[in-house]
Amino acid sequence: MIDIEPINDERGMFARVWCKDEFKQAGLSTELSQSSISYNKLRGTLRGMHYQLPPHAETKVIRCTQGSVYDVVIDLRPNSPTYKQWYGCELSAQNHRMLHIPEGLAHGFITLVDNTEMLYQISVPYAAQSAQGVRWNDPSFNINWPLLPMIISARDTSYPDFDSEQYSKTASTIS
Repeated sequence: MIDIEPINDERGMFARVWCKDEFKQAGLSTELSQSSISYNKLRGTLRGMHYQLPPHAETKVIRCTQGSVYDVVIDLRPNSPTYKQWYGCELSAQNHRMLHIPEGLAHGFITLVDNTEMLYQISVPYAAQSAQGVRWNDPSFNINWPLLPMIISARDTSYPDFDSEQYSKTASTIS
């Protein structure tokens, strides 16, 4: 989780949200290759759980610029002490929080209000051949979503149950 350090005055607020030097000092990836946004018209829209396989594995810093989401990551790094564990938090335009997502984690969110927009800063360009996902309701992870999705893409519902052995073979270069 990344919390901003706002400077408030009579005009409102100013805060730095990206600093290569500070990210590097904190041990975070400082590569930035792409920025993207997603606009989500209705509450209950679910996007995820997405990731990219090596050599296109990506690190992301995400922020909700309008509205509110419940954001979730799943650690898919086989050698990690938090392997197959998930973490969820609320990101909103009001709380200004950002989430740093290292490579090897699947990411997704569900919108908590209508008209929600997300900003993504991504370390590598999108590579369709490396794009993968796990199902939002896969029993391997047992994610506790705050509401059921009302809108979800066919792709995001079509992922098979997570298979640790198959994943380990496919993603053997993720540390």
